[in-house]
Amino acid sequence: MKRLLSLVLALALTFTLAACGGGTSEAGTVPTESGAEAVTIHYGISNAWDALMPYNSVSGSNYARMVYDKIYDRLAYVHADGTLSPRAAKSWKGSEDGYTALFHLDEKAAFHDGTPVTAEHWVETFTLMTDPTCPVLGRGNFSVFAGTDQDGCRVEGETFGVEAADDYTLKLTFKSPTTPEDFLLDKNREFYVLPTHLLEGADPATLMELDLWKAPVGSGPCKFVEELPGSQLTLEANKDYQLGAPGFDYLVMTVMDKSNLLTALIAGDLDYYAIGGSLSAEDAPLAESSGVTVLEGTVPNTFFELMLNGDSIPDARVRRAIELALDKELLCEQSTHGLGTVAGSSISPESPYADAAVPAAERDVEAAKALLTEAGYDGRSYTLVCTSNRSGLAALMQQNLAEAGINVTIETVDSAAMFAGMSDGTYDMGIASHTPGALPLWFTESRLSATNNIFHVADLTPYTDRVQAIRAETDPDARLALVAELDEYLAQERPFIPLWFGTALHAQSPTVANIDYPSASFSNENVWEWIKE
Repeated sequence: MKRLLSLVLALALTFTLAACGGGTSEAGTVPTESGAEAVTIHYGISNAWDALMPYNSVSGSNYARMVYDKIYDRLAYVHADGTLSPRAAKSWKGSEDGYTALFHLDEKAAFHDGTPVTAEHWVETFTLMTDPTCPVLGRGNFSVFAGTDQDGCRVEGETFGVEAADDYTLKLTFKSPTTPEDFLLDKNREFYVLPTHLLEGADPATLMELDLWKAPVGSGPCKFVEELPGSQLTLEANKDYQLGAPGFDYLVMTVMDKSNLLTALIAGDLDYYAIGGSLSAEDAPLAESSGVTVLEGTVPNTFFELMLNGDSIPDARVRRAIELALDKELLCEQSTHGLGTVAGSSISPESPYADAAVPAAERDVEAAKALLTEAGYDGRSYTLVCTSNRSGLAALMQQNLAEAGINVTIETVDSAAMFAGMSDGTYDMGIASHTPGALPLWFTESRLSATNNIFHVADLTPYTDRVQAIRAETDPDARLALVAELDEYLAQERPFIPLWFGTALHAQSPTVANIDYPSASFSNENVWEWIKE
């Protein structure tokens, strides 16, 4: 850590001049020093990144993460099926009690200025980000480590659970038992190693204001070249990346309207677009008729639920009646056009814990009516809220529920207003979708907690006790049994109603080989394996 910050801009300027001879052309073509056209991948993205410093993203969006994924390095690569491969860490191992994990770092990893990445860089990164004076966005992700408070700030006088066991071994200590695999599946996309050797003497309070983040130096598979803020980002392939050199020279990421991504791919203006070349069922015929190969995803990328307000629908029998009245098969077909699977659980069918998931119940209007009678339902009307693109789905739900005698009025609002209204109790029901995770608690743990009781559950203890027991259990079979117990309890209480899991379609690049399309849903891409044909 003996370099001066003033070297950073000079280093970045050297990269820029050497890589692009003064800049990109209007179309994003990058010339080499000799004047010959370089091998360039043109990458479309529908939402701009809001910072080039990975811990300073206001949106915290997956689109920003896709940029950070290229410039900076993460501990692992997460596959769509929930398995893991090495990135900055070549292997990992947890302790028997589950409180600590060792990550053995790849000795070949280096920052873009040639400095080797060591465990100390990771420790210094996490130490800076947990400094209470550092204006980190998303710091709550650090709260899993011992020695931090619930906001992810280091607590004075307590031992911080991040240390270097040796030059290339990172030791993490957690507040509660956590396997390294669970930690990576949950948090891998949130953590990146920073070039702390370039940050010596930097004031944590003003860290985000440094010029370094205008021309960042990372250790990822691509190097920063130049940026047109909110419009275009040019990256150079890191030929020394520890997992291998990407099969291209430059990656030019261009922001464009989502509706134009497919047409730009068809026209040859793009080689690929984020996230995972996602494609709607309605647009698939156009893609195929234009010669673009359409791939069906292998794992679910969307989970739909019906949010319920436990204050206004306090009786679990009424909540179960709502589920039995819904024709999930019809609703799923309406939404996914055959690319979905109805669900009785938030546990993904591709998760290692899929055997613990409660199966989807078949529609039974008469059973729903019986539960309503038993509960003394008085015919009151409930408010069902949704976004405008799901108004047709809401209308079908309204019809389903009416057949069981449940009255519903529909309100259409934007997404932010919907979640705010569910949170403050304005609405009784709401249609929502999420990107599913492979862990059994990816959905329930964060939504059935004192800090995010969005379903207005009167007594969270039965949920939080079961969640804690699952987290504390390290034996796989015993843990699976506890997950099954929690899912059975959820099926009886139904604080929310699982609807279905949807599978994505991907527009395959006609020019780039080896793209792992489904895994892009985890905000990581295997660019070191990409080859521009």
